[in-house]
Amino acid sequence: MSLKIYNSQSRQSEEFVPYDPKHVKMYVCGPTVYNFLHVGNFRGPVVFNMVRNWLEHLGYKVSYALNFTDVDDKIIAKANAEGMAPGELSELYIKEYKHDFASLGLRPHDMNPKVTEHMDDILSMVGTLIDKKVAYEAQGDVLYSIETFKDYGKLSGRHTDELLAGARVEVDEKKRSPMDFALWKAAKPGEISWPSPWGPGRPGWHIECSAMIKNIFGDQIDIHGGGMDLIFPHHENEIAQSEGCTGKHFVKYWMHNNMLNFGGQKMSKSLGNIVSLREFVTMYNAEIYKWMIQSVHYRTMSEFGDAAVERAISGLARVYSSLAMAESYLTPEVTQVDAGFAKITEDAWKKVEAAMNDDFGTPEVFATMFEVVRQFNNQVRRGMKANPAIQGKALAFTQFIKKMGAVMAMFQEPAHDFLIKLDNMLLDKAGIKRADVDAVVAERGQARANKDFAKSDELRNKLVAMNISVSDTPEGSFWEVTK
Repeated sequence: MSLKIYNSQSRQSEEFVPYDPKHVKMYVCGPTVYNFLHVGNFRGPVVFNMVRNWLEHLGYKVSYALNFTDVDDKIIAKANAEGMAPGELSELYIKEYKHDFASLGLRPHDMNPKVTEHMDDILSMVGTLIDKKVAYEAQGDVLYSIETFKDYGKLSGRHTDELLAGARVEVDEKKRSPMDFALWKAAKPGEISWPSPWGPGRPGWHIECSAMIKNIFGDQIDIHGGGMDLIFPHHENEIAQSEGCTGKHFVKYWMHNNMLNFGGQKMSKSLGNIVSLREFVTMYNAEIYKWMIQSVHYRTMSEFGDAAVERAISGLARVYSSLAMAESYLTPEVTQVDAGFAKITEDAWKKVEAAMNDDFGTPEVFATMFEVVRQFNNQVRRGMKANPAIQGKALAFTQFIKKMGAVMAMFQEPAHDFLIKLDNMLLDKAGIKRADVDAVVAERGQARANKDFAKSDELRNKLVAMNISVSDTPEGSFWEVTK
């Protein structure tokens, strides 16, 4: 089955056929770097990391660029407020972004172009657009003339007549049409600027991506990604600029990830529900974040309230508990998978491939994974005596989870260690010390050894009240926080 991708421009799933049959060029709009990035900013990097991994699994070479917008009104305003140079501020937050990105265990991009490193490319492109008479200079600004691009609106579905009808009546004398947008902005007093044929200034936001893409990849790319909030005006204007410059079709497949939703409300600064990724990962865990992002389809709104966190913890615990049990049966000598369980995982992998090839259907992948977990738990239980059949099932199960997880940058941690981390996080939130739980479990073990079942039951009830589940095996009692 060939890969199908939902193209935001055609509004339908299309068979993926890149310009070069072996090499995919992919560009994703990255952050404007003036602060710590919030949990919503990292949905795209997680999603497109998965997309790149799957394309590579299908045998493509992928060149993947994610940019940094390191000159912008917000950067200038924040730098002035902090008493820093804009470049100093943006470099600080690029470093912080890379720290957060690494904390998610995502593979680095092939390229992270910065706007300030591509000023010559931006000036060249703006000059070409003027030469082609699709842009014009006005009092030190350079503006793109919307009426010269007949296809304007083909991505967003917003057409110039409607946009003009809805435009505010504020007249900017420099503009020939209210919908014309800035390619180059004349410098304001005290503002960072670069020399240009039209006077000192700095680029408009939209031209930056068009120029960086043209410099890195040429006139055409296969996949352009970003959040749905960028469809208009940013990506619409990119199309106008790039196609106005080259006369060629710019992007073959536009992919847009949806937003995050906090307790029924879209995340926004005005509502005060902005959470930085740094805060989230410190409070919870990177695996929890990646579960929340990838257990729903990338084009679906992702719920990010307490209930969604609890679902992620419960799901992770289920998978990692089975992984920990499987790993407990494995030794370096175990190299032969069990034929029966290998058939289960082979059939499951076909379902994973079908789901991923249908516009990256990760919810179906998670459902398939849970079915494999259920079958493994039915056949292998904690405390069973190790034998080649059980070890072969454990090996086949582990290989399947790790292979599936590698696509999503998940399930690669040693399972036993991860479960302890998860339990410690939940114990901390409940204000319970691990040593106190260990003491009650040990006391209960002694009561059971003494056949004092009344005391044993009393201590079990005490553990249940602490939200602790205890399993008794021939090797002793095993406990975890109930999830």
